[in-house]
Amino acid sequence: MDEGPVARFDRYMLSQLMMLFGFFALVLVLVYWVNSAVQLFDQLVADGQNLSVFLELTMLTLPSLIRLVLPIAGFAAALYVTNRLSSDSELTVMQATGFSPFRLARPVLAFGIVAGLLTGALTVVINPLANARLADRQAEIARSATARLLQEGEFLSPISGITLYIRDITPEGELRDLLISDSRDPEETVTYTASSAYLVETATAPQLVMIDGLVQVLQPEAARLSTTRFEDFAYDLEPLTRASDSGRRRTREVSTLELLRPTPETLEATDRNAAQLAVEAHDRVAAALLSVAAPLIGFATLLIGGFSRFGVWRQILGAIGLIILVQSLESVVASALRGDPSRWPLVYVPAIAALAIVAVELVLAGRPRRKYRRGVPA
Repeated sequence: MDEGPVARFDRYMLSQLMMLFGFFALVLVLVYWVNSAVQLFDQLVADGQNLSVFLELTMLTLPSLIRLVLPIAGFAAALYVTNRLSSDSELTVMQATGFSPFRLARPVLAFGIVAGLLTGALTVVINPLANARLADRQAEIARSATARLLQEGEFLSPISGITLYIRDITPEGELRDLLISDSRDPEETVTYTASSAYLVETATAPQLVMIDGLVQVLQPEAARLSTTRFEDFAYDLEPLTRASDSGRRRTREVSTLELLRPTPETLEATDRNAAQLAVEAHDRVAAALLSVAAPLIGFATLLIGGFSRFGVWRQILGAIGLIILVQSLESVVASALRGDPSRWPLVYVPAIAALAIVAVELVLAGRPRRKYRRGVPA
């Protein structure tokens, strides 16, 4: 019997789950992508970048977006398919033939494993590579944006509150008669003037080295103007280019294997200790386990209610509440790990708790329902 109708039911339910999973994932990715793409497009247009750069950066941000929506899409697909099978009495028929809730959950478990493998591939392998490449491209764009600031004979305002003027740029790269006015602080305006300057690349952000100049600080409320002459002065261009202010690697840009086996160079580049890097690595694996548990929670919660002509909206709300509970547990664990990263096994507590909730719900769904008449058990 297990090779005939049962196998067909498993394949049928799994195909429905995968189809709805793909649909919900596509919709959610588009919603998130449009929101982030508009901001990215405005930023790149302001920096003078072309469409190819926009498309490249968009593709590099997609893995993070997809990883974010996969658990949600899996949960929504499980709710939708289970609700439809329950409304059509298909689950009721299968239960009437002697199938336990654990047996009915088998295709949902297979679906959850597929979603977990996809999430794991993104979090463990693809996302770190994409984030590292994205950081490199953003640094390149920042450097090119700096070069566009060097335009002679024009007053430029790259960001609100800063005005830049260069009278002449020699073929050797010398900037002559430079003026920078910084009025971002409402309490004072700082003006830099120099007879010449040079653009110098550093490990963090480009700097302007000004020669033979003057710094004027105007405080309008106090009606005070102070001046300071200098022979050479370095002005950081990072605020004008939105470049990284630390030059360090973010943990999301480091490969999972490197997080688990960090070298001294990795520890120095990330400014993290080995325990903190281990937390990040295991958190990526735990995300895949949560993707397995999410559709199972949706299925098991709806299965408890059984068939009802009034619908299963209460079970749907209960499933959403359980997901929120698991997410809250993630926040509690994250707070605990910030205080003591050496307790990294706690990362897996939310996933284990979610699977335990599923097991309890399936046990409850398998218990025979007693009918009552006039307040007396039948």
